[in-house]
Amino acid sequence: MLDPVYSQLLLPLIIALFLAINMGASGTAPSFSAAYGANLIPRSLIAGLFGIMVFIGAITIGKNVAITLGKGIIPSEFLTITLTSIILFSVALSLLFSNLIGIPQSTSQTTIFALSGAAMYHHALKTDILFFSIVPTWFILPVIAFIITYAVGKFIYTPMKKRSMFQFETIKDYNSMQALVIISSLYVSFAIGTNNVANASGPIASMIINELGISQNSENFKLIVILTTLIFAPAFGIGSSLLGRKVMHTSGKEIVEFGPLSAVAISFITATLLLTVSIVKGIPSSLVQLNMGAILAIGCAKYGWREIFRKKSVKKFWVIWIIAPIFAFFLTIFLAWIADLGGILHH
Repeated sequence: MLDPVYSQLLLPLIIALFLAINMGASGTAPSFSAAYGANLIPRSLIAGLFGIMVFIGAITIGKNVAITLGKGIIPSEFLTITLTSIILFSVALSLLFSNLIGIPQSTSQTTIFALSGAAMYHHALKTDILFFSIVPTWFILPVIAFIITYAVGKFIYTPMKKRSMFQFETIKDYNSMQALVIISSLYVSFAIGTNNVANASGPIASMIINELGISQNSENFKLIVILTTLIFAPAFGIGSSLLGRKVMHTSGKEIVEFGPLSAVAISFITATLLLTVSIVKGIPSSLVQLNMGAILAIGCAKYGWREIFRKKSVKKFWVIWIIAPIFAFFLTIFLAWIADLGGILHH
């Protein structure tokens, strides 16, 4: 028979897999919505390509973000089996709601809010990394993505509108341009792997070292992070296949019709920004919001600010982005309180 500790680990592992599946669905939108919106790749190929690139990104670069999430918000000694299960369940439920209504949600922000709720319940929130690194990055990076992409959009569209002999839509007839858009989508998927898989693997890795009595400063912690990454990264492709269609359609079709050059600009700019913070800072960031900032910038450059920001789908994004992380925060606190009353929070 299995040792009781190992048997108890199964529940948070199952919840984390469920979370990874939902993250895969949400992450499909920023990865392939540009190519999908430009009608350059069949939907049937997206899940497999997305899953492969996420796995490569997670296993090669994703360790730094996993360590930040594992011990940068709440001390790992508080991440018991029960509390870790509560945190992951709160995040997964929030993301499932977002996916079902077709709004791609920030997995990183929702995870950070859930971890913060758990830390505040224990009066153990690590504020230095949260308020001086993570939160500022959330606000700054989407603005940077918007500004850069808007400048590129104006450079692309304004000159082309003045050239009656050249129609922008004809670019999609070139095979080389289609290949470039697909490569850009793969690049985004890789960037997601370097950052977002950690939302599941980080808390699980800290829980395991806590339950097994391993020092969080040892090399064993890094090894456990790698092993948990190997488990959760493939689930992203499963989530993309099962739940990714609606969120991808919302991002790729309902906000603005993409051309190949704008698709490349969106993918390259957002993935590069996310990859940079993953490598340099190990900060969990939202590619969904980076991507949407870039999409809105292209839309503003092509159709005008008023036309884009009046769209109902855009307004729905703002509402869900605010509600989902706050929901995860308070749900974590509530469930921790219930578990504490039942005497199982520290198990």
